Amino acid sequence: MMKAIDLFSGAGGFSTGAEAAGIQVVQSANHWDLACEFYALNHPGNEPFCQDLQQADWSLFPSHDIGLASPCCQGHSIARGTDRPHHDIQRNTAWAVVGCAEYHREDAWLVENVTEFLNWTLYPSWLDAMKRLGYSMAEYTIDAADHSVPQHRKRAFLVFTRSKNPIELKLPERQHVPVHSVIDWDGFKWSKVYKPGRSPATIARIENGRRRFGHTFAAPYYSNGSGKTGRCINRPLGTVTTVDRWAVVRGDEMRMLQPSELKRVMGFPDDYILPNTRREAIKLLGNAVCPPVVTDLINAIKVAA
Repeated sequence: MMKAIDLFSGAGGFSTGAEAAGIQVVQSANHWDLACEFYALNHPGNEPFCQDLQQADWSLFPSHDIGLASPCCQGHSIARGTDRPHHDIQRNTAWAVVGCAEYHREDAWLVENVTEFLNWTLYPSWLDAMKRLGYSMAEYTIDAADHSVPQHRKRAFLVFTRSKNPIELKLPERQHVPVHSVIDWDGFKWSKVYKPGRSPATIARIENGRRRFGHTFAAPYYSNGSGKTGRCINRPLGTVTTVDRWAVVRGDEMRMLQPSELKRVMGFPDDYILPNTRREAIKLLGNAVCPPVVTDLINAIKVAA
């Protein structure tokens, strides 16, 4: 069985997808103690290294064939808002991949990030460092919805292999899954749309959505993206973020989507354990990699390698 490590493992989406593809994840690592706690609960026997990976001792990581990594995306994402000094530090986390690859010389690496990562000023230098270690790189921009995840979530996936030329992957073409299929319509409390204290902007968005989609639809709880018009529930949801964003409207009632539903929107199994605190659960999910995408990618790498 091929072995992998998972850097910046977060909630464990990369590992979950890799394991579904028959890969044994022998070590994970992340700087956030909460993520490490829940990774360990969901992946018994794999206790994450909880540390800043820019200062990691790579000799402590066991032998493996594949490196999986999802370096911090906040310094690259257009959703970050006004730039802040800590974004420089977050962007630098990608260099941990180079450090690990220099020590272990894995057969392959699979690196995920937001698509803006490809516009990083130091991206050419980072890529050159991997090439100097003997890797060829194939770049893919993948929408999770194309892998039967009920969410439109475009991410860059970089496939590094120790081959003369980049490998060409033949990824499966899967049907889109509508978000209505993963919503628990009767399991949670709803509130009236028109109630005292409801924001006029929220009311306006709901009325716009109702004119466009009828009485039942999804809508983000602020005006970005689909926020002014709502979103049809017969298609995948928009991107799940680290903050509480998505609501569903049904007639004269509405409610926020719950972590158990967002877990399905991300492609995690129903029995995956999340924090009881809503804010922490959604932050973990919003930072995660969608497992079904990883499974399809690794299976395609196996065929092409």
